Amino acid sequence: MKKTAAFGALIAASALVFAPGVAQAATGPITGLAGKCVDVNAASTANGTAIQLYDCNGSGAQQWTTGSDGSLQALGKCLDVTSAGTANGTTVQLWDCNGSNAQKWTANAAKNLVNTGSGKCLDATGNSSANGTRLQIWTCASTANQQWTLPSGGTTPPPSGPGVMAVAPYLYNGWGNPPSPQTIQNATGVKWFTLAFVLSNGYCNPMWDGGRALTGGVDQNTINAVRAGGGDVIPSFGGYSGNKLESSCGSAGELAAAYQKVISAYGLKAIDIDIEADAYSNPTVQQRTVDALKTVRANNAGIKLYVTFGTGQSGPDNSLVNRAAQSGLTVDGWVIMPFDFGGAGQNMGTLTQRAAEGLKNVVKSAYGYDDDTAYRHMGISSMNGITDNSETVTLNDFNAILAYANQHHLARLTFWSANRDRPCPGAYPNDDTCSGVSQQAWDFTRIFARYAG
Repeated sequence: MKKTAAFGALIAASALVFAPGVAQAATGPITGLAGKCVDVNAASTANGTAIQLYDCNGSGAQQWTTGSDGSLQALGKCLDVTSAGTANGTTVQLWDCNGSNAQKWTANAAKNLVNTGSGKCLDATGNSSANGTRLQIWTCASTANQQWTLPSGGTTPPPSGPGVMAVAPYLYNGWGNPPSPQTIQNATGVKWFTLAFVLSNGYCNPMWDGGRALTGGVDQNTINAVRAGGGDVIPSFGGYSGNKLESSCGSAGELAAAYQKVISAYGLKAIDIDIEADAYSNPTVQQRTVDALKTVRANNAGIKLYVTFGTGQSGPDNSLVNRAAQSGLTVDGWVIMPFDFGGAGQNMGTLTQRAAEGLKNVVKSAYGYDDDTAYRHMGISSMNGITDNSETVTLNDFNAILAYANQHHLARLTFWSANRDRPCPGAYPNDDTCSGVSQQAWDFTRIFARYAG
């Protein structure tokens, strides 16, 4: 990527009463019908955001903290009955915590969650467990759509499933005021990060940014922190600037050995080759990269290989994908960077999907895949906020991209970068420290955290 480029303390009578096994100030998921989780739609912190059922994914949108006042809090706000209503069918929402009875909940022996203000129970509308089912209040009964399991305290089990590795935001230690990965993990549920960039020190020796040692420095410390938080890293080779191993190494064997040095240093499960510089358009460099990745694949059982590259609005150039297919290399994800098309005012969610359809056609043609298989071997690596060419990728665009990825089961859904996933304290700077759009910290990450894979 371009470097410029509650449920809460339970109230009975006048004393606090906790359901069996529920600790005060416990944090974790609330599960209901069909094992689905109580979820904040799109991980939005806006007042009035819908509360729904959704597949459990460990994201911050599904982490509920019990409050001693009977509140249930997620993303810093409270579970609230809309307009303090009491009628059956009144929806629940996220709202600023205000201590009102519309935000106080009590659990009973039947596992109902009773709203203090209305006397009604939290209810999954229509007895449905489909993703996106709105939650409401309804006359209490013993039906399954009104039975809830609360946070039990301690740590929440880490998310699992294909979306966990797929969503690995780029994190860059070279500049841009690198954020703490554990802060992002705790706030969003995202566990994996793509750590940028591994370059050449001038010939064929891999180093972080071409100058920092693989072990013992800030990058090693970042990897240790990510793993301590229950996640892992995907080192990215390449990027926009600096000396590329793919050009510096004299042969495919030397390049494969350089890749292997990094894989072995950290016991990696995945690597990313980020192809942006003009050198990659050289057929010799392309073939060297393809042949080296074939060796890496043969020598590292189960490793995931991602190749990330630029695209036009209608999709990417097909030369590298065709070369890989003709050479017998399969990768886990051909990943486009759908931005820097040029010009402000474009709908980047729409353009991203258009470019992704073009990528699907390229991958399908090169490998002879059907549509579904092609989608499952491709991915999207967006840019959050204002891009290098003054386009604006908004939170709504990320929601549209997420929906597309979930529909087609993409292999990878990520973005440049975690460093940028913060509001700017003033005017938007060109130093990768913030997004340049209105947001709360980590809002873009929270959206992609909902990717189910």
